[in-house]
Amino acid sequence: MVSPAADTDPFVHPALFYRGQGEYLAGTVPFIRQGLGSGEPVAVSVPGPNLELLRTALGQDAGRVLLLDMTQEGRNPGRIIPGVLRAFADDHPGQRVRIIGEPVWAGRSELEYPACAQHEALINLAFTGREVTILCPYDVARLDTRALTDAEATHPLLIDATGERASDGYDPLRIIDGYNTPLPEPAPIEPAAHVTLDAVSGDTASLARTRAIARDQARRAGLTGDRVEDVELVVVELVANSVDHGGGQGRLDIWIEPGRLVCEIRDTGHLTDPLAGRRPAPPGQMRGRGLLLINHLSDLVRLHTGPHGTTVRVCFTTPQS
Repeated sequence: MVSPAADTDPFVHPALFYRGQGEYLAGTVPFIRQGLGSGEPVAVSVPGPNLELLRTALGQDAGRVLLLDMTQEGRNPGRIIPGVLRAFADDHPGQRVRIIGEPVWAGRSELEYPACAQHEALINLAFTGREVTILCPYDVARLDTRALTDAEATHPLLIDATGERASDGYDPLRIIDGYNTPLPEPAPIEPAAHVTLDAVSGDTASLARTRAIARDQARRAGLTGDRVEDVELVVVELVANSVDHGGGQGRLDIWIEPGRLVCEIRDTGHLTDPLAGRRPAPPGQMRGRGLLLINHLSDLVRLHTGPHGTTVRVCFTTPQS
């Protein structure tokens, strides 16, 4: 099942359309056991309830599989390629690896969903030519028509209870471009703090004030400890990235919304690499890690870019009052 055909790309990326636990297990457990039987390293990253379902169904074989909760590892879809998929594949050089990843589930918010769809499309660019199979389950009973239609555009192979078929709608670039849209209007519950970037470039005192603003806003939002430091580090990286690649002409805003702290930077740069921030950094690489670090530390990253400029919006989940 779902093995690469001769004279084609060795990367295989099917979507599994399932309805109920029976179809879920029928589509995933044999996939896992086939990989184990072939000596392939296997990883599974799916939402917690499905993870426990698979753990139980696999029995003793569960100990031979890397099991990860996607609601934690992939809360920010921008973290999944470098932190889950590439991390596992790169740990097994010279071997075909097999992964189940379920980044789209019914609990995803409307703010998160476009980043999820773009992630699924970008997998195809990130793994072209690699000996990797990534199976992505989709719950047809709980997901809407948009999510299922987008899955057909981001997966060249579709699997359901009736069998396998090629996707007639496969067009990942349409999804990448189609969700590259202006971001929703902010909904702050109090006035935003803002910094003009041209006042920060190369100015140590101004950068220190920017860090202080980030810390203050994080604490006002209810964040503590390491998460305050994460916000400060993300803001520094946003500014540095904008100064280096966005001409240093722009604006940083930080505001609080119900349930999240939002940091946004707007500048005149144009981000042309769709995989920016999604490739693991080679050991020893000191520069070019800004967006990657931002993806790893944040709960959600949304981005809109074009010849007119770029907006990067970063969200941190905050305690509910």
